[in-house]
Amino acid sequence: MTIAKGTPLREMSKVLAGAGLVEEDVRFAILARLLGYSGRIKAGEFKLATGMNPLQVLRRLVAARPIQHSVTIPEGLRLHEIGRIFAQGGWCDEEQFRRLAQDKAFVTGLGFGDLDSLEGYLFPDTYYLTRDIHGAEELIVMMTRRFREVWTEVAPAPAAKANQHEVVILASIVEKETGRGEERPVIAGVFHNRLKIGMRLQSDPTVIYGIEDFSGNITRQHLQTPSRYNTYTLAGLPAGPISNPGRSALEAVLRPAATDYLYFVGRNDGTHQFSRTLEEHNQAVRKYQRKKLEKNGKG
Repeated sequence: MTIAKGTPLREMSKVLAGAGLVEEDVRFAILARLLGYSGRIKAGEFKLATGMNPLQVLRRLVAARPIQHSVTIPEGLRLHEIGRIFAQGGWCDEEQFRRLAQDKAFVTGLGFGDLDSLEGYLFPDTYYLTRDIHGAEELIVMMTRRFREVWTEVAPAPAAKANQHEVVILASIVEKETGRGEERPVIAGVFHNRLKIGMRLQSDPTVIYGIEDFSGNITRQHLQTPSRYNTYTLAGLPAGPISNPGRSALEAVLRPAATDYLYFVGRNDGTHQFSRTLEEHNQAVRKYQRKKLEKNGKG
């Protein structure tokens, strides 16, 4: 049984009657007013047993906590993917979520300055929602509030706060490059090393982010086609975050591993081989590409 925000007592009586909890008449509303309960009944979704008298129902409604539904947003999703998860649960309209998260006036109103989008700032976590929470605006405010809470915990230094957007951009790339927690600081270290010497990041996930209707197969032409997100053709960071990073990716960028690696390649098992020189890297690429071909029966 669900009681919406702002439901008048008479309408509330009808909801309760429909659930078989009280009789559909004015007595419930009168009793609630007489006992001073009318302003204390919470909105939300409740599970109440039948067979109680109206006074017992009132007391349960005043004391009960609304049912909470857990919704998990994994690390590394794009904003439209997050909107889809909420929409599938009936929490918001998917298109409205996408539109608001990219509405410059709305973004500015939330205190995120001159950003064009909240990509990167919709913090991935498990959220416990009650049915009185609904709509894209409430969900986005909730997620960006959580981002600020975590940011305050992981980046207390003023210097880190000043470079927040750059940290979030790089963390979003680290998040997409590996799902292994132990590798994130190392990959962050590789990218920091590249940025220090003016070497391009050359990250495939950034290229993919800049491709509309990506088919799932990245090609040489994709890598060679300039875009605001193609870090094979761009120097430095892409135009903005390419995903919404979690705590460990943010921490990895703020506290990268001290390493002299400049390269890494996937081992085809979710982990990466790291190299210091281009020669080492090319050897690793040949090794793991050959293994991949053999695994796929093409060797």
